[in-house]
Amino acid sequence: MQQAEALRNEAFAVVPSLVCREDTLASHRRAVERVITDARERLCEPISLHDMSRVAYLSEFHFNRVFHQITGLPPAKFISAMRLDEAKRLLLNTNLSITDICFEVGYNSLSTFTRYFTQRVGLGPREFRYLAERITPASVESLCAHYAELTGRATLHSSVEGFVDFSQCGEGPIFVGLFHAHIPQSRPAGGTLLTSPGAFRIGPVPDGTYHLLAAALPPLGDMLGYLLPDSASLSVGTANEPVIVRHGKANGPLTISLRPMVLTDPPLLVSLPFLLGDMLR
Repeated sequence: MQQAEALRNEAFAVVPSLVCREDTLASHRRAVERVITDARERLCEPISLHDMSRVAYLSEFHFNRVFHQITGLPPAKFISAMRLDEAKRLLLNTNLSITDICFEVGYNSLSTFTRYFTQRVGLGPREFRYLAERITPASVESLCAHYAELTGRATLHSSVEGFVDFSQCGEGPIFVGLFHAHIPQSRPAGGTLLTSPGAFRIGPVPDGTYHLLAAALPPLGDMLGYLLPDSASLSVGTANEPVIVRHGKANGPLTISLRPMVLTDPPLLVSLPFLLGDMLR
């Protein structure tokens, strides 16, 4: 009798603890969302860790840890990705010069801006703008066919295998890539394009630790959507933990469930512009 009562008391003690943790997580998420919203409105200004922690109403040390936990990136890297994402938008939707865009998104040096943009988007600002003028349905279809061929090869020598689950399947392809960081940027270590949700194979890829990320892209008719995906209509997903490839093979199969993109997801500096540039050379 006493043992049963002790078990009941223990169960009742766990429930408030779970509720408390959920409330804390929700509070942290709201704090991070406030910071991202505030930063988006003033990307042309310097934004320090101190500034962000004040908006979040947290100490700098605590905020840095919470932000990384919620988004998967340190605050500075996330803000940097936001700046480059905005630069992509300005390059495609305005006639501003590259120098003006550089300052508009918070860089004080054109060379630094150009270097970061090239490293993380996969090609320089001028080439990115030029690519937008040349992209066609045929070039995107060529990219899809290229990846279909790679997928066929990966059947025999795949390093990573898994399944993409997407309950709200759209008409566009699904890009799956292995990246060295928790953000899709530059050229992936390996990747594939699926025409619909289902099984995927990537490989072979070198041994190492990777992040497996996926995004459902716009239909083929939306050409600029491949260069500047609309986060409001974008679905993304990631493996629950880093993918470790050893001796040419990762543990698996892995499952990625796609969901609508949210404010705390890192901007999609996806490598498709880089790959499309390769196809159009």
